[in-house]
Amino acid sequence: EQADEVDKVKRSENGVITNPFFLSPNHLASDAEELMNKYRISGVPICEDDGTLVGILTNRDMRFMTDYSVKISEVMTPKSQLVTAPKGTTLEEAKKVLMGSKVEKLPLVDENGKLSGLVTIKDIEKSVKYPNTARDKKGRLLCAAALGVTDDVLIRAKALADAGVDAFVLDSAHGHSHNIMKSVETVQKCIPCKFHFNLATNHPTNSSLRCAT
Repeated sequence: EQADEVDKVKRSENGVITNPFFLSPNHLASDAEELMNKYRISGVPICEDDGTLVGILTNRDMRFMTDYSVKISEVMTPKSQLVTAPKGTTLEEAKKVLMGSKVEKLPLVDENGKLSGLVTIKDIEKSVKYPNTARDKKGRLLCAAALGVTDDVLIRAKALADAGVDAFVLDSAHGHSHNIMKSVETVQKCIPCKFHFNLATNHPTNSSLRCAT
């Protein structure tokens, strides 16, 4: 559940989305509605099983729908009507295409027609409106997550790392404790990261240096 929340943050604002959600033409419109509501997105690319882009389904396509049991293939906007751009298109290049074609979503496809990314006008507008937002190298919002000093600390840390978390915060009332030091050692052995400690005296500082190196 915590990893899902991190994933939502990392997907909420992007530069070029390199791993966009997609559904198949055989999914139901209800599947798309569920996905769009969960992640608060306004559309989803539609691809064959091999990743080939065949269309897109947006809230415009679904605006007046009453039967959500139909297949996506029956209501999606087909690829023939889409504006696309090649894989490797920069954010600035995508911005020009989006503004010139007056569309809100720009799927990126490789030379074989397979979906490789997605750029949305919404993300571009946010990057212009909030230029000082803390973002990672991919243009996504930075996100930290708390870890409890528990036996499952490594399992949780791995799930959070897979979701794209940028920082862990070990949640403890007392930083200089055996459990904190053990948790740091456990996480750092499996997930390369730097640890920073908030300490006051020499003894805990030395202990922290030993467990974090």
